Amino acid sequence: MARVILYTGKGGVGKTSIAAATALRCADQGLRTIVVSTDPAHSLSDSLDQEVGPEPRQISPNFWVQEIDVLHQMQKHWREVQEYLATLLSWRGIDDLIAEEVAIIPGMDELASLLQIVYLQGSGEFDVVIVDMAPTAETLRFLAFPEAANWYLQRIFPLQRQALRLARPLLRGVTDMPLPDDRIFEAVRELVQDLDRMHTLLSDPDVSSVRVVLNLEKMVIREAQRTLTYVSLYGFPVDAVICNRVIPAAVTDPYFDDWKRAQAANMDLVRQAFSPLPLFTVPMFTQEVVGLDMLRRAAEAAFGEQDPSRVLHRGRLYEVRKAEGAYQMLLSLPLANKEDIDLVRKRDELIVRVGNHKHNLLLPDTLARLPVAGAKYEGDDLVITFASEPERER
Repeated sequence: MARVILYTGKGGVGKTSIAAATALRCADQGLRTIVVSTDPAHSLSDSLDQEVGPEPRQISPNFWVQEIDVLHQMQKHWREVQEYLATLLSWRGIDDLIAEEVAIIPGMDELASLLQIVYLQGSGEFDVVIVDMAPTAETLRFLAFPEAANWYLQRIFPLQRQALRLARPLLRGVTDMPLPDDRIFEAVRELVQDLDRMHTLLSDPDVSSVRVVLNLEKMVIREAQRTLTYVSLYGFPVDAVICNRVIPAAVTDPYFDDWKRAQAANMDLVRQAFSPLPLFTVPMFTQEVVGLDMLRRAAEAAFGEQDPSRVLHRGRLYEVRKAEGAYQMLLSLPLANKEDIDLVRKRDELIVRVGNHKHNLLLPDTLARLPVAGAKYEGDDLVITFASEPERER
């Protein structure tokens, strides 16, 4: 079964370069590898220094590339849905060309990209699928969409379909508004089923991993924490953090002294925020990471002799559940002594100290507004209970 590795991070951290470098290393190891960009900005062509199109294209032995184009994907897989929406918009008086451009369901660009990943993974043509995600945690929110979509498909969708069948003859007598036919309903049903397959695939820790790319800047680290929070909340496995553009110790020019001190302090923050995930570093090179040679240098600096296609870390970082009307967060702290555990709450951040070690956890929005009601140690987990109402924390 093909391996899927998704790289995410704030825009500008070098995520595309790291994704391409990882893919090239896997290809050089003899694995049939494709790197796919879901970023609308499409900087993969710039990173590789050659043209990349909307369909998979081989550019070197075992190495394929693709920049997903949402309009291309819509025309290829959901032509009926797009044509109906365009017809409906045209009926409302919108110019035909503009109607075709805007006849995309909000969020469909992210979903189309993710569904293409599922197709590539199941095609049997590749051993590894590397994904350069759009630079936002919002993309990952769509990974939780199938649960709500399945509820709609099972309970509401059949009623709407049957009601429209009965009402269509009456409506056609009083309005010329385009009405969806059974082809549209069937396309929607297939879409939701594909989304369910996507969720199953990307939440399987033996197949898929999310990796977070960041720079040693506080704003970037904060965004990376937020991404990690939501990825973990939705149950998707994270197996590594990549620190990019680290100023090498060999740089002795005094101009960089303040930068190096700031990066060293922020590296400590990264270790606190992302432990126990493995941390890989890529130096700031003296030239742009563009082209296959520089990408190979970046992969060598990051992974050394390690195989980047394997799962680099196993085990959940935390889990959120609801018990007795209150939310509980379970943090995995095996072998910790409960007398050594201390909790400090700072706005939307939860700081967990275990002896001399500290872990900074950014809370999801739902928990950030709730005070901590208590904590206890169960087995290998620290169970933190949040009050059911946003009362003032004592």
